[in-house]
Amino acid sequence: MAAYTIIETDMAHDAARLCAVRRTVFIEEQGVPEAMEWDEHDAVSSHWLVVAADGSSIGCARLLPDGHIGRMAVLPAWRGLGVGRVLLNTVLAAARAHGHSFARLSAQIQAVGFYRRAGFIVEGAEYEEAGIPHLAMFKKLG
Repeated sequence: MAAYTIIETDMAHDAARLCAVRRTVFIEEQGVPEAMEWDEHDAVSSHWLVVAADGSSIGCARLLPDGHIGRMAVLPAWRGLGVGRVLLNTVLAAARAHGHSFARLSAQIQAVGFYRRAGFIVEGAEYEEAGIPHLAMFKKLG
């Protein structure tokens, strides 16, 4: 298994590394408009950065103060290796530690299976966000 570390951080300390992953995955790969990628939640959220053994940033996620998980991304070369699962479990543990009863997220349709395997349940109808179909999902924590 490839070596990596997951660190908790924030935008004040790691904006360049967090934004590099998000730019690669969301803006360049998925075509999300740049104006939609950066928002007011970045400054008030807890963030996690996945760092490979060589120091390169390979993944990220954020937890909003209300328990929503978002901006979860893993670079293409690192997908399918369990990085996303470990990252999600790390963020879920933090949500529990912050006293959240539920974790919520907006899952891209192609990622719904990933989140279902982690115990998330679909809530409501499909909708579009940044031109990409999504489903709202939640997981009871405890």
